[in-house]
This record gives sequence, structure tokens and C-alpha cells, in this order.
Amino acid sequence: MQTQNLKMNDVMDNKSNPLDILSDLLDQDMNQVNALIIQNMRSDVTLIPRLAQYLIMAGGKRIRPLLTLASTAMFEGPMEKSYHLAAAVEFIHTATLLHDDVVDESNERRGQQAANLIFGNQASVLVGDFLFSKSFQMMVKSGSLDILRILSNAAAIIAQGEVLQLSTTNDIKTSISEYIKVIESKTAALFAASCEVGAVLSTRSVEECKAMRNYGIKLGNAFQIIDDTLDYIADQETLGKNIGDDFKEGKMTAPVIFALQDANDKEKLFWERTLGDKNQSKNDFEIAISYIEKHKSIEKSLNLANQYANDAKKELNIIQNNKYRSLLCDLSDYVLSRNF
Repeated sequence: MQTQNLKMNDVMDNKSNPLDILSDLLDQDMNQVNALIIQNMRSDVTLIPRLAQYLIMAGGKRIRPLLTLASTAMFEGPMEKSYHLAAAVEFIHTATLLHDDVVDESNERRGQQAANLIFGNQASVLVGDFLFSKSFQMMVKSGSLDILRILSNAAAIIAQGEVLQLSTTNDIKTSISEYIKVIESKTAALFAASCEVGAVLSTRSVEECKAMRNYGIKLGNAFQIIDDTLDYIADQETLGKNIGDDFKEGKMTAPVIFALQDANDKEKLFWERTLGDKNQSKNDFEIAISYIEKHKSIEKSLNLANQYANDAKKELNIIQNNKYRSLLCDLSDYVLSRNF
């Protein structure tokens, strides 16, 4: 195993959160993943590596490939074989970001100008397709039909989730259960696959593989609920994307849905005008925040995320304890206070 031979206490002295600790423990492995990412971005069509590199090298915590590495390391699996899977996971994620920014007409991604504003919508969509195809090439390297099934299913579910979100956008009758179905598809599906493939690659039991999948689903749900909540309360510079984009786009997310549950007639008319009809005025975002605060929608959203984070930790109970399992448990709590 090429994982860094670091003592847990030494890492803890220098790092304050489980994501940074995992990044340190798996630093050499992630370097191998990054090398594969760069290698597989190469193309004779010069625009492809330029655009792909612009987004992939812009930063980000690499949480999804890190989950693949961590789940493999937790089971003492073949780390070298996990590199292609981790890179495939990152390519799937990056492809969805490129497509999302076109659909959402986003201006900013990871603190810099969205790729589609620089390279154009057509190039962004087509390079996203290129990355999807590259991810499938890397999946095959595992030699496992089960792994190919898991990751290809995740890619299909993500696409369905994006379409499902389109159907709920501007629909103020969207329920929390419908919202959860959206985020489980568009976000949690890739978290689940990222975790599950590490267990499958390590030839673990059906029960352990299922536990890792369920852990990823619940972690991903908590992650996305927090992301949607930050759109109403975060600092734009810290978050690295425009604040209020979900409101502007008419997306039905947890803070709005909770506010609508207890809304009076005046408030319902406001939400129908601003989200349903997308007829927004200059101060409407501030009014939306006031209604969200009035009905304690942020607290309700955070409580919902907390439930998923706690359930994620419970999924790991059947797995023998080691430093990686402990860190994955801690990661469930950390996503609740994230600003990335």
C-alpha cells in the first residue's frame, strides 16, 4: 500500500478536521490519482485539455475520490487499483459541474469565473461529454463488472436527478420528500458509488459493501442539504460561488420548502411570484431570507442534515474499527459545519 506511513496523533496535531487528515494520510495516493487525471485529459483537440484543466485544477477538496481511496484503505484493499476508480469518480463529478453551469447559467465556480462563460456553452457541454467517456475508460481498468455497474449506474442516476430537478424548479408545491429524491440522485448517488467501489474492490462482504453504499448516500444527502442552506446564509468569497443563485434560478431547496410549509397567504404569493413565475425584484432575496428566518427554516434544514449525518455514522457500525473508519465517522459531522 502506498499510503503515507503517518501516525494518527502526528496528523491530528497539525490538522483540525477529518477531511484534511484524510488528505494527509492519503497524500501519496492522491498524487497518483492527480497524475492519472492529468494524463487522461490529454487530447489532440487543444480546447479539451484547456477547458478540463481550467476546472479540475481550480481547486476543490476532491472529497469524492478521497472517499474511494479511504474506503479502499479502510479495508486494506489494493490501493493501486483504486487510483483509476478515484480518477473516474472525479471526472464524472467534473462533467456534471460543466453541464450544471450551462443549465443553471452560473457565473462562478470554485471562486473563479464559470468555464462556460470563458469557453462557451457548447464547448462546456461537449468537454463534459468527453470527461464522461474518459471516466468509463478508467472504470474498465478495474476489471470488475460489479464496479463498472456501480459507477455506470451512478452516472445514469445523476443525469436523471438533474432532469428531476428541472421538473421541480419553479414548483412551489415541491415537498421535502421530492427534494430528497432530487439530491439523492444528483449528489448522493456519486458519494454512494465512491464509497461502495472501495469495498467491492477490496472483496468485502455483501453487507459491508451495502453499508458503505448507504453511508455514502446519507453523507451525500447531508452534504447537499448543507450546500443548499449555505446559498442563503454563507459568505460568497468563502463559499466560492454566487450566493442566492438557487433563489434566482427558482430551485426548490430545503430552506424554501420549510418556509413554505408554514407560510401565510402573503408569503405564498411572494414565493409564487419570485420562484414560480421568476418575477424577481432587487430586494426580493433579502425578503426571502427574512421569511426563511421567520419560520426557522435554516434550523430545520440543519436538523435534517444532522439526521442524515448521524445515520451515515450508524452505517459504519458493522465495519471493524480502524483510523479510516473513525475518520469517515468524523467526516459525517464535519460536513455539517463545512464552508467548501
